[in-house]
Amino acid sequence: MEALFFNVNSGFLEAIVRGYRAGILTQNQYANLAQCETLEDFRTQLSATDYGNFLANEPLPISTSTIADKATGILVDQFNYLRNNAVQPLAKFLDYITYAYMIDNVVLLITGTLHERDTHELIGRCHPLGVFDTMPALCVATNVEELYQSVLVETPLAPYFRDCLSATDLDDLNIEIIDFYNFCTTLGSPTSDVMHRILAFEADRRTVNITINSFGTELSKEQRAKLFPAIGRLWPEGNNQLARADDIDQVRLACEGVSEYRSFFNDVGSSQGNGNGYDDLGTASHLEDRFFRTEVHLNKQAFLQQFQYGIFYSYMKLKEQEIRNLTWIAECIAQDAKDRIQDFIPIF
Repeated sequence: MEALFFNVNSGFLEAIVRGYRAGILTQNQYANLAQCETLEDFRTQLSATDYGNFLANEPLPISTSTIADKATGILVDQFNYLRNNAVQPLAKFLDYITYAYMIDNVVLLITGTLHERDTHELIGRCHPLGVFDTMPALCVATNVEELYQSVLVETPLAPYFRDCLSATDLDDLNIEIIDFYNFCTTLGSPTSDVMHRILAFEADRRTVNITINSFGTELSKEQRAKLFPAIGRLWPEGNNQLARADDIDQVRLACEGVSEYRSFFNDVGSSQGNGNGYDDLGTASHLEDRFFRTEVHLNKQAFLQQFQYGIFYSYMKLKEQEIRNLTWIAECIAQDAKDRIQDFIPIF
């Protein structure tokens, strides 16, 4: 039934996103970029893609940070076009996409202020999709209570920060993904089917990352467990095992219950020591790569179904991966590290 009326309000924007998706770089275009000798050649090759002449006015030598910033600017413009033309419930769905960026910006400004970093530099590093009107006032708040009462109480982030007591609590907020998950449930199938798969995987990734990053720190196992999202394919049994894990081997065992995650550890040797040796660092890096590849796969699958909002979220994630790929290739060219230039994650 939803398919009968989907196009009335959202058909045009779905077509726009599918058009954007057609502009995502292909294997052949990546191959051409990887053969560039200089960043000037890199810019010339990019001009033949949908990016066009977005670097034409940048003086030489071009920095890799400039390439990333300009590519992100194009993505933000596309998102804002979609958001400005959306009606409910798609408008609310797109707002949820921005909440994660807003939380990241809040954490960046608070931690930067606590370490006495320059305010203008901090604001310049904030993600443009997470900018809100009262954000600069974050830099003058002296504690989290003042921060909430004077700045965040009037923003969409207020429910997520209400119970935070310190900057540490802010750093590992996972409430917004659960809220987004529940909102997608109200939208019904097929949007809920697509988004539940993607968000469940994202929740599991956060749970595993929190576990590995807590090894060798002062974070207790009880505190670690409180940071885990209460959704995902690992929840609840896998989460309980990860909360008690002391090393990578125990993380591996906790993930054995999900067949897709089992393969993540196949290429990793058994870790040694108590969870903070070099093997663990290598394993964490390997897992991050496998997580990114799985994320790309899930987001590509979202485009196989019509009449659902998941493609808006998936397009944003695929473009973010593309920007990471461009930055990696440009960095390898700039540092003459051609032996590692192929270590990116192709999309299509």
